Amino acid sequence: MSTSLPTRRHVLAGLSAAALPVMASPPAFAASEPSLRALAAEKGILFGSALSAGTMEPAYLDILKAECGVIVPENEFKVYVIAPQSDRYNFAPGDTIAGFARDNGMKLRGHTLLWNKVEFMPKWLLDIDFGANPAREAERYLRDYIKRVCTHYGDQVFSWDVVNETIDPQTGDIRDTPFTKALGFDCIRIAFEAAREYAPKAQLVYNDYMSWERGNETHRKGVLKLLETLRAKNVPIDGFGIQSHIGNDGHIKEAQHEQWRAFIDAAVGMDYRLLITEFDVNDKDLPTDTAVRDAGVAAAAKDYLDLMFSYKELDQFLCWGMSDKHSWLQGWTPRADKTPQRPTPYDANYRPKPLREAIAAALKAAPKR
Repeated sequence: MSTSLPTRRHVLAGLSAAALPVMASPPAFAASEPSLRALAAEKGILFGSALSAGTMEPAYLDILKAECGVIVPENEFKVYVIAPQSDRYNFAPGDTIAGFARDNGMKLRGHTLLWNKVEFMPKWLLDIDFGANPAREAERYLRDYIKRVCTHYGDQVFSWDVVNETIDPQTGDIRDTPFTKALGFDCIRIAFEAAREYAPKAQLVYNDYMSWERGNETHRKGVLKLLETLRAKNVPIDGFGIQSHIGNDGHIKEAQHEQWRAFIDAAVGMDYRLLITEFDVNDKDLPTDTAVRDAGVAAAAKDYLDLMFSYKELDQFLCWGMSDKHSWLQGWTPRADKTPQRPTPYDANYRPKPLREAIAAALKAAPKR
């Protein structure tokens, strides 16, 4: 059975074109500055961006080629794209992104093998009957799916988000899904074990969106508990992906610096590598005026990145898109004043913004790894 899902981070090309101005001139790169990729590399950090197959217009790809050393598919490696029906696998969209990365000498991240959240599972998977022995059948399905995906992309994927967003931010507990009903915590263990078996050279990562603003305390506590359990049970995991969607909870001006640093300290104390996997800044609570808004976004980004880059355990930094034109936030959290969000380093006409300057400044100030 197929289904049409509302994708959390997928803004269709038609929506983007309708919501934002059309580019009238070639992109204005920050030509006088070193690329963000080069600035990051000087400090031992990989810099890159998400890319969707529906946004691959030449001018946008030119920005990615100029600025990025690593690409992650925005949606094309997710189960609702790869397995829209129980008996059909579709790797074509993901292959498009993988081909772009390969053809341009970029590394490729994989996102994600198990998005353990029912809102983003295809209907056939929500309705699945694992039979008289649900634990055995659920494990068989998980291992088979991960085998298919990992072996299809092979060693090109150097880092996998194996499990994504499995912690309920309201309770701090593991979410209730078909897999947790059948297997409990073991669905997470099995996913990592299968990923290690079928992608033995890849970095294996747990990825989540808890943030540093007020209101994320329960989410952070639950994620730390999960990270502790993974270590206690000797689950094969290497890194902790911190999505870093700044301001999504509507508290962009209410960062909890001390609590956030304690949270990061606890993670690195358990010997996790750190990754910023999906960085952008939600400006929905900032004024309409573009200059004021851009300054607020840049200041919030610099504040956050200065803290994060102080950790030498952090060696990957990916934006969730490089242009406002293609940002998922345009459709996910539109502004009340109906003006387009400005959450990424380049505007809708592919011109560099103060956010790019803030990212560059934070990279220049970062200690070397």
